[in-house]
Amino acid sequence: MKNQQQALIGLGSNLGDGQANLIAAWQRLGLVTEITLITLSSPYRTEPVGMDTEHWFTNAVGEICTSLSPTELLTAMLAIETDLGRNRALTQDRPVDLDLLYYGELMIQSQALTVPHPQIAHRLFVLAPLAEIAPEHVHPILGRTSLDLCGALRSQTVERQEWRESLGV
Repeated sequence: MKNQQQALIGLGSNLGDGQANLIAAWQRLGLVTEITLITLSSPYRTEPVGMDTEHWFTNAVGEICTSLSPTELLTAMLAIETDLGRNRALTQDRPVDLDLLYYGELMIQSQALTVPHPQIAHRLFVLAPLAEIAPEHVHPILGRTSLDLCGALRSQTVERQEWRESLGV
């Protein structure tokens, strides 16, 4: 059996029903043979950061266990985005966006993939749900916990929500 790794994945959506889109993406991750779903944060309604759009996002962070390599996991995530209507040629609004935030303790810097995700420390829409499910997770480069990094960002707006019962979460 291949070595299992914990991975943390950011999920986002700002087109259509954000909560339903995130649940659909999360469930599809669980259908990948070498992925076990562990936990999913609450959904967070967040203002767009670094984008010129009026559509706010629904964001969450999920923890999985996987025997896929980081690049295999990225390939699976991109396929799920495409299946759910994401067109990466469009840089703004999207029905679903999946980002590999952490993969075990690995640090990867390649043309295709950077882990930990290079923008984690600047994005409250990632840190708030990350701090909810993994508050003591330490960023391997910055040496700070998710909760500490989250507390350092006060200028961005996030609003924790509850999953709608109809989504079966």
